[in-house]
Amino acid sequence: MGSTSEPEFLVVGHINKAHGLKGEVFVWPLTDHPDSTFAAGVVLQLADSDGNLNPDVDAATRIETSRGYRRGFLIRFEGHEGRSAAEALRGRYLLRPFAEVEATEEGEIFYHELLGMHVTAINGRDVGEVVEVYEIKPSDLLEVKGAGGTVLIPFIPEMIHSVDTEKRLIVVDPPEGLLDV
Repeated sequence: MGSTSEPEFLVVGHINKAHGLKGEVFVWPLTDHPDSTFAAGVVLQLADSDGNLNPDVDAATRIETSRGYRRGFLIRFEGHEGRSAAEALRGRYLLRPFAEVEATEEGEIFYHELLGMHVTAINGRDVGEVVEVYEIKPSDLLEVKGAGGTVLIPFIPEMIHSVDTEKRLIVVDPPEGLLDV
């Protein structure tokens, strides 16, 4: 079964574009706790456009100012003044140390924890292992790869019977035909 180790960082946002002339960037939040994640004074790690860290180039940076804007945030980072400095950040991801991320509440789970979990159907049929989680609307999808092929399973209460993080097991109750690939 998959690994249960915690990551060092979680991706919490994406810098879409520069905004204005004072060095602000528009950040698309990728976290359930954007107000505390994108508050002034919070230190985030800058990653490249693939979400990878390069210790020689990428550095931690502190949020100097932050304000809500449309469905995201306008943020200015310390040491990144002016439009050209903001443009240089375009397309990068923002990461937060996992140790600083808010704890999950009862019944919540981080998506990275689903990776590698074994999936079985409520009738005992072996489905496979979660290899990816897709955050799309109207529901998130689990990509499950098994001996019978790959299936996409909606991660919704009507479909997910149980998630046992200790046993690393997800039990699904799929409609007829969903698991037939």
